[in-house]
Amino acid sequence: MTESNTNRVNTKVLADFKVGVDNVIFSVDTKQNRLLVLLSKRKEEPFQGYWGLPGTLVRQGESLEQAAYRILAEKIRVKNLYLEQLYTFAGPNRDPRESPHSFGVRYLSVSYFALVRFEEAELIPEPSNNITWYMIEKVPQLAFDHHQILQYGYQRLRNKLEYSPIAFEVLPELFTLSDLYQFYETILGNNFSDYSNFRNRLLKLGFLLDMGIKVTRGAGRPASLYRFDPVAFAPLKDKPMVFI
Repeated sequence: MTESNTNRVNTKVLADFKVGVDNVIFSVDTKQNRLLVLLSKRKEEPFQGYWGLPGTLVRQGESLEQAAYRILAEKIRVKNLYLEQLYTFAGPNRDPRESPHSFGVRYLSVSYFALVRFEEAELIPEPSNNITWYMIEKVPQLAFDHHQILQYGYQRLRNKLEYSPIAFEVLPELFTLSDLYQFYETILGNNFSDYSNFRNRLLKLGFLLDMGIKVTRGAGRPASLYRFDPVAFAPLKDKPMVFI
């Protein structure tokens, strides 16, 4: 059989996939103005000793979302978090265990991104969990295509903050506008918006309720506590809008 005939036959062979889930877990440290990502050091080949995103192969009878939550529960304890499916990375030869000259197992990754607050996310101290937080600007070389997955997740996070209320799923139920501004600033950078414009825009949208409670922090003036009102936000949910 000629090479051209071989290629023609090979294109009809169905791929045999193993499905993995990789989590891009971001934490927001507003006290030190740091955006962090959780990395796990691999204990086996391929890429033994490299840092990578916490991941797993999907188990029998387990949904993708269940696998994503399982990884979260094995790595951190946290009360408030946001989790969303990110993208499927399935290019051929993305995993060294695949052979370009055979028709063995292909490995695809369905990625998720999660958002938590650093101060309430507790790493689970188990010997098998070699995990740590890395500042987003200081991430080392990662295993597989995890750097690409991380960058995709980082861009999705920044975009979501601009048009959706994901911050309120991570913040405490009651917060000041300064707390909210610092949360956005940590992720988007110091020059993302003037505080006065940020404050006025969000209050005009009408889904932040002033609870009539004042708190004093440091030497500044007392600040009002607010709560996100999902009922007031519901009519705006499907409308094009920009938070900031």
